[in-house]
Amino acid sequence: MHDSPRYFFPKPYADFVQRRRVAFGFTLLAAFAWFSQPSPLSLLVGVPISLAGLLIRAWAAGHLSKNQQLATTGPYAYMRNPLYAGTLIVACGIVIACRSTVLAVIFLFAFVLVYLPAIELEEQHLRELFPAYDSYAARVYRFLPLRKWPGGHASFSAALYMRNQEYKAALGFLIAFAWMAWKCWLSTTVR
Repeated sequence: MHDSPRYFFPKPYADFVQRRRVAFGFTLLAAFAWFSQPSPLSLLVGVPISLAGLLIRAWAAGHLSKNQQLATTGPYAYMRNPLYAGTLIVACGIVIACRSTVLAVIFLFAFVLVYLPAIELEEQHLRELFPAYDSYAARVYRFLPLRKWPGGHASFSAALYMRNQEYKAALGFLIAFAWMAWKCWLSTTVR
């Protein structure tokens, strides 16, 4: 038997930020609305990056049966946290599209101080729920798709995608894109 994993964030802190993730999300939304300064070129570069992140999230959601089965197929065969990786890619695209260093710093701090503790809590939960999680975690990295989990060839499930309500991320991005396009239009017409 090997040692239990060590976590960077103390559990009380991780529990605190986990309970307040939605409130932090609204703070990020306000920062995004205030600091975004998109241009046609920044939208052209940033939006495809965000769309790639949304595709990764969608792919992951179509392979995730929360608390019922350890997800090891689809993108989970390559990384343990494809939903969070997709979120990070979406955020990178948005930051590029918004052309805001302040927003980049805010998003980086949010990922490190809010999302990483949430990931640690989820991993603790998965270790308790699924005995195979330790061997899976020893083989597959959190974010880097450097090694593949052997076996498991389940297909994408649209029903799981819908049950996991991943369409909400796509809708949220559409609203963000509309905001950026509007701000871009305003900046080019007001001159």
